[in-house]
Amino acid sequence: MAVTTPGFDPEFSAPDFKLLSTHGDWITLNDAKGPRGLLVMFICNHCPYVQAVLDRLVRDAHALMDEGIGVVAINSNDTEAYPEDSFENMSHLASTMGFRFPFVIDSTQTVARAYDAVCTPDFFGFNADLKLRYRGRLDASGRNPAPPDSRRDLFLAMQEVARTGTTSEQQVPSMGCSIKWKTI
Repeated sequence: MAVTTPGFDPEFSAPDFKLLSTHGDWITLNDAKGPRGLLVMFICNHCPYVQAVLDRLVRDAHALMDEGIGVVAINSNDTEAYPEDSFENMSHLASTMGFRFPFVIDSTQTVARAYDAVCTPDFFGFNADLKLRYRGRLDASGRNPAPPDSRRDLFLAMQEVARTGTTSEQQVPSMGCSIKWKTI
């Protein structure tokens, strides 16, 4: 089921975390942040919305890293119910796509709950003080790739955050598959 992200509270601060990366190391909020901010992306392997933007997501994440924005991708889906999102498959995706940023697993789903993540992809852009400044879409993509000349909403907003600590960019909600919550 497709879900869109809610609006955001500009006073929301990035919750801390310590999650295992596909490289076998533990990544914390402090490890992930850059000198000019942090982009937290909730993604997974199987979601067609993520698959449609993955090449541009990686391109923009790497470009933002070059501008001092730290990047971390988090998979919070129930991997027992969705084996395509397993840690092994995450490792394969990160390697195949050449992720320069950590791809971590939130197996308890506590981090997704702390961030109030609702879908994949769900983007949280924080400034250097780790205050939320962007929660919107990557670009005009949906389940299908956007045209090559599509406006780079996330990239432009986070580029401004890197320069000024805030953004004047319009924030269009991201849309994607709902987080696959574990049944209790």
